Amino acid sequence: MLETAVVAFTTFFATIGPVSIAVIFAVMTHDSTAEIKKAMAIRGCIIASIILISFALAGETLLFALGISLAALKVSGGILLLLIAIDMVFARSSGVSSPTDEENKEANNKEDISVFPLATPLIAGPGSMGASILLMASAEQDFTLQSIVIAALISVIIITLVLLLLASQVQRLLGVTGMFVISRVFGVLLSALAVQFMFNGLAQSGLLS
Repeated sequence: MLETAVVAFTTFFATIGPVSIAVIFAVMTHDSTAEIKKAMAIRGCIIASIILISFALAGETLLFALGISLAALKVSGGILLLLIAIDMVFARSSGVSSPTDEENKEANNKEDISVFPLATPLIAGPGSMGASILLMASAEQDFTLQSIVIAALISVIIITLVLLLLASQVQRLLGVTGMFVISRVFGVLLSALAVQFMFNGLAQSGLLS
């Protein structure tokens, strides 16, 4: 159970990226009042929680309906997480776990960014959605393990909310260099987890036997 908790927390922390989201939030809301920032942060985290928990609970059923095996999910999910990890290690953005340039331009023209781009794609993006389905499916119908995955997801979102409420202080404290250091550390961890997911998927598929 401890292993599941550590893997789930690390994966969600890496794919959601609370620190980088806080910095982006601080930049996008620099001219908003403290009350408006707080309201957007809370609303964004609630919406993202609903999205990610829905994917976690219904994702496996959807895969079954589409005829996608758990082995295929582990391999494809591992590839997606590896791409995110590579972006994190090299401190670059491809749009997989962060908004694209076009999305940023649209967001800059919006007064309320709680739904877009905060809730999605910043918090509930392709990476975190895929991770929630993958981790829940890997729990293999074990209620205890699945509860641990959900708890890890909620804990990362709570951390994200706290950092959003302290976004200006986080931006000043860490700066660009500090944010990249944290991103690279978790990128390395995520890359190892991604490769392990792919190994498990290939082993489960029977292709290597």
